[in-house]
Amino acid sequence: MMSEKNHMSVVLQKIRQGAAADVRAYFIGIGGIGMSALARYLKSKGVVVSGYDRTETALTHQLVQEGIHIHYVDDLSMADNRADFVVYTPAIPKALQVYNHFIEQGHTMLKRSELLGLITENTFNICVAGTHGKTTTSTMIAHLLRHSGMGCNAFLGGIASNYDTNFWASDNPVVVVEADEYDRSFLKLHPDIAVITAMDPDHLDIYSDAENFRDAFVTFSKQLKADGMLLTRKGINEGSNFDAPVWLTYANNDQQASCYAHHIRIENGSYQFEVSINDNELGSFTLNMGGWHNVENALAAITVAHHMGMDVQKIREALAAFRGVKRRFEYVIKESNQVMIDDYAHHPQELEALIKSVKALYPDKKCVIAFQPHLFSRTRDFAQGFAAALSLADEILLLPIYPARELPIPGVNSELLMSMMDANKTTCCSKESLLSWIEDKKNKNEINLLVTAGAGDIDMLVGPIKKILS
Repeated sequence: MMSEKNHMSVVLQKIRQGAAADVRAYFIGIGGIGMSALARYLKSKGVVVSGYDRTETALTHQLVQEGIHIHYVDDLSMADNRADFVVYTPAIPKALQVYNHFIEQGHTMLKRSELLGLITENTFNICVAGTHGKTTTSTMIAHLLRHSGMGCNAFLGGIASNYDTNFWASDNPVVVVEADEYDRSFLKLHPDIAVITAMDPDHLDIYSDAENFRDAFVTFSKQLKADGMLLTRKGINEGSNFDAPVWLTYANNDQQASCYAHHIRIENGSYQFEVSINDNELGSFTLNMGGWHNVENALAAITVAHHMGMDVQKIREALAAFRGVKRRFEYVIKESNQVMIDDYAHHPQELEALIKSVKALYPDKKCVIAFQPHLFSRTRDFAQGFAAALSLADEILLLPIYPARELPIPGVNSELLMSMMDANKTTCCSKESLLSWIEDKKNKNEINLLVTAGAGDIDMLVGPIKKILS
């Protein structure tokens, strides 16, 4: 009987050779951003792709339109029992009937990270990791390569606004991958270029403490191929034992970094800045998206492109054409009298960077943030950090915690965060009362700068809020 490893070797050979018309793949949790990119990859190779997700979303609608069958009921009769292999995300509940059915039937089961590792085992890989910044940075790198004509394959953790997708293919055997630290997924990857944007502790339900979390990133850096390059944001390596054939650091306004952005200024809502890489001045660049932290992300992308030999003028033109990532400092409304920004921020450091950037861009407007905490465990572990970051805003509206894969934890709720903040500017509210509150403030002309933030389903409110404010 053929072993599971040999079975996947045969299947992958068919996929790579474009002979995958008889290959079938089934995804459990297909609507996840990383899962959907893999599903799109297999579909582009001719594989018959189908899957399950518990929730119908704009992304699953797109997948269906692309020819992927999806069901939203945990029903065995709807699953593809002829699948050659099953891909699942570790975030799914292990009590799912479809999950247990495929295990019991002896199907080849692959975690998302395992499939990504197999796909990229023979390619030149640019892998971007970090508690925050990895989605924007990886999307920027992939965009620079695509826009310049160099080309790449991309597996992204967000929807690139320029292309309205999180995956694209190229004949150039270069792959840009968002390297996810959840469940130690990124340790399945072997980068030629590894970028680490941040190592602020997260996912302590997986790692138990900050030291284990940071150690995983060090292990990731050691996955580099023999002649690989490591690029880290300066300062994040404190107490960590990084080592690489080529190791560069990057930062804003820090000449001690190998690569730094300087003379950063805001002009007409965009960032203009100069770039120096290893004492080589590359000249001026323009970034047409908000966020001081995104200048650093752009600097990392520029450094990677420059390391790969891309012409500086092509880098400059591509960056200026970059339109951002959905839900990463995304302007929903950008008018002189009304601004609305939506962001995926779900960690205290991300919220702090987001609010500070918004207030720097709009110092004369009252900054109102509507935030939906994500996960009971994360809210418990970083409650004080969340309270401190959110308190930077002028007014805070807290939605109930989005549980995702978790069950409630006694005493952990949005009221816990509120108890650590100024009660005069903080309100806990439901989704319905949030919309009513915004409508009331709009009618009184008392709201002209609103930020929505969170990694749950707060994005479902963006359309209704935009309609009210517009």
